Amino acid sequence: MTGKRPSLSSLQDAWLAGVEREMDDVLALRRSIHASPCLSGDEEATAQLVEQALAVPLERVADTGRAGRIGPDAGPAVLVRAELDALPLAEGTDVDFAAANGAMHACGHDVHLAALVAVCRAAQALDLPLGLVPLLQPREETYPSGARDAVESGLMARFEVAAAIGAHVHPAVPLGSVATGGGVVNAAADELEITFEGEGGHGAYPHQSSDPVAALAHTLLLLQEVVRRHVSPMRPATISVGHVRAGGESANVRPSDARILATVRTTDATDRKIVLRELGSAVEAQAKSFGVRAHVQVTSGEPVLVNDEELASHMDGWLDRGGVVPTEPMRSLGADDFSYLGDVVPAVMCFVGVEVPGCEVPPPLHTSRFMPSDRAVRDVARAMVCGYLAAVERVALMPSGTGEPVDE
Repeated sequence: MTGKRPSLSSLQDAWLAGVEREMDDVLALRRSIHASPCLSGDEEATAQLVEQALAVPLERVADTGRAGRIGPDAGPAVLVRAELDALPLAEGTDVDFAAANGAMHACGHDVHLAALVAVCRAAQALDLPLGLVPLLQPREETYPSGARDAVESGLMARFEVAAAIGAHVHPAVPLGSVATGGGVVNAAADELEITFEGEGGHGAYPHQSSDPVAALAHTLLLLQEVVRRHVSPMRPATISVGHVRAGGESANVRPSDARILATVRTTDATDRKIVLRELGSAVEAQAKSFGVRAHVQVTSGEPVLVNDEELASHMDGWLDRGGVVPTEPMRSLGADDFSYLGDVVPAVMCFVGVEVPGCEVPPPLHTSRFMPSDRAVRDVARAMVCGYLAAVERVALMPSGTGEPVDE
């Protein structure tokens, strides 16, 4: 490159102006994505639509995902993630681009994708100090995780990713605000399948059979005790039961098996190991006391999502300068597989406040009437730009940073 690079402040001004010029096109793209949602693992049509809109070379990653690089061809890069998949949920909105195929972008992924396209298209006319890596990620909503598969593919090393930014709409954040905050913002999430096996029998002769139903009932009460006994109340953790089943629809048949499905959410890696270990021991002991056998199967999910303190602090400054209000951190026991990226490089997941037209209080994520207004696309795009600029500053502070200095 020749000549003096612009300051980061000038770059922000030019980038946000470029994003604004892209709004008409990306709002139309958002409608197209929303009208034809694709479920996890089957996102190819959405990936192709976004790839065409981006108009930059992308490579396939994690099956249906895509990734590419904008700006300098070599040296550190900043990854910005948007998710491809929708949820298996029938839409309940009345917008003219509502989905009608039994799936819905009820978690705002259509907004994130459109915002990332605006950011990347505007970036192509700029002199970026570090590479910009757009990641169109599949399978955020289900296992196996698309982010985990992207990391395991060597994506981070191949594109020289030095930091990662995620932006997610959230109705609990005030409109016009973005929540960052260093430290834990989302929990680790693991799934449990607990099965009990015994000897079925006649309801009139309980002494002649074992009782997996009683073992199941007592185990439901036991699960929270495991958390209470082994996790400090200063570190949030919970177990939520989503499904129980035992036998058929008969009042007089003692079934031979029973089943529990649950999630375990923890905010500390050591707590996670201890809780899962102690759950297995406690369930087996409970089953034995009722004369039945138990099996606990754990499906490992996302690790704890931890925002990098320095990166979050830098991002707040750029948000403030960009006309966006940084607000209190949005911390919850929700989970997001963006955490796999944060396990490799400094990362920030920020949460962008939204409004839902016609609703004084926006409906929650993952509900059939969650439909952020068009403003959400602009606000998410601005957050992504601010995240990139913060990452430039953060990378420059790294002992191994090789990015060229940017005059401020």
